Amino acid sequence: MPLLRHNVTMTRISNVSAGYAAALSAFVIWGLFPLYLIGLMHVSAMQITAHRIAWSCVFLLGWLAVRRELGTLWAAVRREGVLLRLTASSFFIAVNWLGFAWAVNHGHVLEVSLAYFMGPLLNILLGIFVLSERLDRTQWVAVAFATAGVAYLTFIAGHAPWLALMVGSSFALYGVIRKTVHVDALPGLTVETILLVPFAAGYLIWCEVQGIGALGHQSGRVDALLLAGGVVTSVPLFLFAYGARRVPYSTIGVIQFIAPSLQLVCGLVVFGETFESARATGFVLIWIGLLIYIGNALWRARSPKPATASAG
Repeated sequence: MPLLRHNVTMTRISNVSAGYAAALSAFVIWGLFPLYLIGLMHVSAMQITAHRIAWSCVFLLGWLAVRRELGTLWAAVRREGVLLRLTASSFFIAVNWLGFAWAVNHGHVLEVSLAYFMGPLLNILLGIFVLSERLDRTQWVAVAFATAGVAYLTFIAGHAPWLALMVGSSFALYGVIRKTVHVDALPGLTVETILLVPFAAGYLIWCEVQGIGALGHQSGRVDALLLAGGVVTSVPLFLFAYGARRVPYSTIGVIQFIAPSLQLVCGLVVFGETFESARATGFVLIWIGLLIYIGNALWRARSPKPATASAG
């Protein structure tokens, strides 16, 4: 029995560690995502989003076929409540994709990075009030720093950050659904894209009829980027869904600060957007909170005690 308990404990620790690695990887990829959109600046946000959906569906179906797991799709949607929840999550992620693409195409990379700074706070609140997760004292200190930073950035903006709220809240709601729906990462993500494909395909066909379609009408680079959208969209979403099932959602909320920090760097260095010195205070507060939280989370993951969902 002691050996069995030890094996169970080690398995739980391994699952949590894998969850952290997957979540961290997903947010690094999303943080660098504006670089992918550089070559698509002359393609509308709607077309970019539609191509991401369509080619993600193709890529994911092929992935399942190679693994001989296509049958998991039917098994997933037959579970009570799964299809309804995946319909809701597919809507929220589509809103997120559209808002993000529009922001980058219209020179609002810094503003959309604020969205992803606000999103983690929503994740933490959802983790606490919806999923009944708990934070320890160190984690509350980290959250306090991050909250102060976001509040300061919102204040100096001088107006309600509607774009940031839309992008940030849509991803937070998507994440909490994927955290709670009883379906594995890959079939769940595939079902989401299947649900969205009719709308994406219909819009792309309409674009072709109207003579405004991008694929095959601009350049080889644009074509390659649009086709690659399936991979660059699906892989981080798979990693996120995998990590969200194994790591407390409040922790996911703070790890998410990695993405907007990288987006901020992209906006400044690559897109040449201006960064007023007044914003520095807000970002420093957020990064302090992020470092405290991640350090605490890594320490807990390495602890010999089994991690629990309520540990945060």
